[in-house]
Formats: sequence, C-alpha cells, structure tokens
Amino acid sequence: MSYTRDEVRFLIAHQGDISDAEQGLQMNKNTLIADMGVLRGRFGDHARAVGELLHARRAASGKLRDDARARWLFCYESAQQATPSAVADVRVAKIRDIVGEGAFVADVTCSVGTEGLAVSRAGLRYAGSDVDLVRLDMARDNLVGTSSLIYAADALVPAIQLNDVGCVIADPARRDGGRRISDPAHLIPPLPDLIAAWPDVPLAVKCAPGIDYSQWPGMVSVVSVDGKVKETCLYSQHFGWGREAVVLRGGANGGVDKQSVDVLNSDMDDRPGGDLAGAPGRFIIDPDGAIVRAGLVRQMAVREGLWMLDERIAYLTGDRIPAGHTGAEFVVQLPLKKMKDVKRLLRELDCGSLEILVRGVDVNPDKLRKQLKLGGKRPLTLVCTRIGTAGVALVCGPRVGSGADNPSSS
Repeated sequence: MSYTRDEVRFLIAHQGDISDAEQGLQMNKNTLIADMGVLRGRFGDHARAVGELLHARRAASGKLRDDARARWLFCYESAQQATPSAVADVRVAKIRDIVGEGAFVADVTCSVGTEGLAVSRAGLRYAGSDVDLVRLDMARDNLVGTSSLIYAADALVPAIQLNDVGCVIADPARRDGGRRISDPAHLIPPLPDLIAAWPDVPLAVKCAPGIDYSQWPGMVSVVSVDGKVKETCLYSQHFGWGREAVVLRGGANGGVDKQSVDVLNSDMDDRPGGDLAGAPGRFIIDPDGAIVRAGLVRQMAVREGLWMLDERIAYLTGDRIPAGHTGAEFVVQLPLKKMKDVKRLLRELDCGSLEILVRGVDVNPDKLRKQLKLGGKRPLTLVCTRIGTAGVALVCGPRVGSGADNPSSS
C-alpha cells in the first residue's frame, strides 16, 4: 500500500523522529504487532505510513548505498521495483558514452527517483517524470541536493523539447492483472508507443529478465548482480546492435558497490559452425544467468577455453573454473532413467545434502530430493540434463569457486 500526499509530507517533516524510532524496532513478522503498537503511541494516525516506510527501507537493502537508503522515502512496492544502484550505474555509464557528460537524461517513469542518483553522479542532468503524484513527492525529497527536475507527465506525451533530450530511460509496467508480460508490445506503456513518442532519441527501456527480445533491432543487455539476474535493458540502435551479458560480482555495502564487472558480448568469436560439444571434463559449470539469458554460452565457452555438454543446453565443462564462476567436480555420468543407480551411488558417496541443477529435462528438484532420501554427511551436486537425445544424471562434488582448479588449493 502506498501513501497519501499528506502522509508523504508527514514523513518528510519527521525524518529524524522516524530514524530514532527505528533504532528500537525489529520490524519482522514476529514483532509486527508490538512494533506497530510502539509506532501508534509515537506517531498516532500516521503510524501505518511510518511502518510502511521502515518495512520498505528494509526491502531496499542491497539496492541503494546505506547512506541514501537510511533517508530515502519508499513505499514497499516502489522499494521492490527499485533498480539496484550497481545496475543503474552500468546503464548510465553506457548512456554517458553515447550522449557525453552534461547531457539531459529524461526518466519518463521515474517513480521515487532511484535512477536520478546514478545520472547525477555521472555528471549528467536528470529530468524525472511520472503520472503518480505521490511518488513524485517522494522523488523530489529523495533527490534534494542534486540538479534534478521532477515533474508530472505521461511517458507518451513529452513535456520537454525532444532536441533538449540526450537520452530517455523508461521502465514500463511488467505485470498486467498479476501476470508477467513477456511481449514488449504489451508492456504498459507498450514499447512501440514509447518509440513513437520519442522519435530519433536514444532510448533505454528497463524490462524484466525474461522479456522476449528476439525482435528488438538494437542492443540487448542482460545484467546480473552476484549471480541473480536483475533486468534486461533494451537499447535503441544509437547504442549499437547485438547482445551483451554484464556480470557484476563481489561488492561491498550489501551488493551495491561492485568490485568486478565482466562483460561478454555477441561480437566475440563463437566459432560459427564449429563443434563445441564434448564429453564432461573435470568440472561442470553452470554459467551466470545473465550469460544464459543473453544467449552467450558459446561465446563464454570460446573465451574461457571450455566446451559444452550439448550445444543446445546451457551447461559448460572443462578442466578449470573461470574466475568469478563456480563449478562442481565431475564424478560419473549415469542414465537419468536409472534413478535407482543414482540413488545407490549417492548413498555410497555418503551424500547428505544435494544441490540439484536441471536443464533440458522434466525433473522436479524438490520431488527428486525427497525420493532420494539421503542421510549421509557429504554435500554433492547432481546435474540432470540432456546430451543429444538421452537424459543424463551427472553426479558431481559440491559446488566450488574458481580457486579449486589450482592444485595448490586442492
């Protein structure tokens, strides 16, 4: 639930009191009733709004730097929808490379203004607009101290001169009636309408990771943070063509500041027409989700000196684990249909906890784990997949990091 505009004004005026009150609260499901009692005693009729804000700030953990998150205004829904700062920084760096420092960036679905932080830090000018007046009130307060312009406008009805805009950022609604939208033409507002409203202006459209981008003529960038895919951004042809995977890892401050940025793109040689499939090597590697969703598994194989178990399935194998990735040491391959043999081997290996990876076959990991009834002590990995026309079960050791391929660390 969001706020009324009066509630937003109250939250802005009582930031100090709210921060003081937060110090003594747990704000979890077990303490909710007691916490709300404390807030009602301190904030009266505005206790619900204060509780919503504190809950929302926790939901934003790992998205904004702590100093910003501690003072920012969110409702719970906007906190969930907010783009992590690390992801926004990647996008803004790409935009700055195209439009140059000091250019005007129009965020036409700005919500509470999280993109504005990245834009301002990058030396660009920010104009945020939305049709939700309550979120605009929050955005104005959140971006105090930046040279940001915040105003009410429909994303499809430009309220500023097109020739003043260096780039447009849009984040259309990704659900309709609770159902995910996979077709860009059905986003709210629809992608074709956004393009028509901002003709010849560089465009960056934030979408859900599973969007169908097959017909998009420009650049498609899939971004993950510490192994979790966060978004697919569709860039107009001003930014080039093709696909890229941006893998952000190893950050401090709740995952907001990244220490490692790995970019893989479709321009890299993927040996077109060459055979990249072969028998399992020392390790089985599950590529980062951004690489899988961007369709760049072959490119990763070539770059890292790996190969594929099957060229239609997104698992890699080889004698080392690439830096920043994880893998499981291969033990033996068994037919998937002979699950009794798999169960017997896992028991012989004293397996107690089992990570089950599935791709290309109809296997439910939770049901399979219950069927196996393992009671040992060793952690192992089971990869259920398809090689050619055969379903296979690859029994492996536990998932390990890239240091495991160094003999001195074994």
